[in-house]
Amino acid sequence: MRIAILSQGPQLYSTRRLVEAAVARGHEVKVINPLKCYMNINMTKPSIHMAGKDLGHFDAVIPRIGASVTFYGSAVLRQLEMMGVYAVNSSIGIARSRDKLRSMQLLSRRGIGLPITGFANKPSDIPDLIDMVGGAPLVVKLLEGTQGIGVVLAETRKAAESVLEAFMGLKANIMVQEYIAEAQGADIRCFVLGDKVIAAMKRQAKPGEFRSNLHRGGSATLVKLTPQERSVALRAARAMGLNVAGVDLLRSNHGPVVMEVNSSPGLEGIEGSTQKDVADAIICFIEKNAAKTTRSSNEIAAC
Repeated sequence: MRIAILSQGPQLYSTRRLVEAAVARGHEVKVINPLKCYMNINMTKPSIHMAGKDLGHFDAVIPRIGASVTFYGSAVLRQLEMMGVYAVNSSIGIARSRDKLRSMQLLSRRGIGLPITGFANKPSDIPDLIDMVGGAPLVVKLLEGTQGIGVVLAETRKAAESVLEAFMGLKANIMVQEYIAEAQGADIRCFVLGDKVIAAMKRQAKPGEFRSNLHRGGSATLVKLTPQERSVALRAARAMGLNVAGVDLLRSNHGPVVMEVNSSPGLEGIEGSTQKDVADAIICFIEKNAAKTTRSSNEIAAC
């Protein structure tokens, strides 16, 4: 097969591993920077060009679109979908997961456990908003933030009010969540592929930090999931419409709650802590499902 990987960094660990796994299985791979693409949108023969050349046809595409280029990256992915290319994650699924508020509302509608979450527009709503999520301590998140950036723990009511007023004064879109103290600075990353959780790790924040991101000094270890945690992770990925997802869970007193669903989960931490070849599993998944999609399209055309 001819596989495209939408990524701005061919040297990044996840991109390199996917290229290695695809080549090892006999596929042709091309890493494409979506920002360098330009599109011909028409009803007869849509195409994508880069550096003066038509990129031609691909059998499948793996989107590794950075959060900062979600809009244009999703447009390029949509164009590939229009051209009949099998996308591991659809442009719609990525758009849903990248909008924190929208994803929380979708998960809530499906009855999936979440931290109590509040959203407001006016500073006059702040006192009641704080009460609504259970008071301080609480977590304030920028909707556009990624990788722990724009996430603040407000330990007192006064601190919470000050942080919320400051963010609202900057016209930033923010949401407020209850602080799950019993998680003790740890979360669980479940790597979902299709209808299975193929790997899971526990991320523990370093002392004095509440964010467990590995690049912020957190550590990762292998973890055994409960049936309930496995079910929640699969339902969360399904709610977003994602085949490949990193579902972040917190272990609360009232069961697992979903913190975030990541549509471009990194491979380095999960492969290192679980010793599983996740990249190869993704390529195997593409081989099975891209073939089904092509077969279905041919059957429809024949009809």
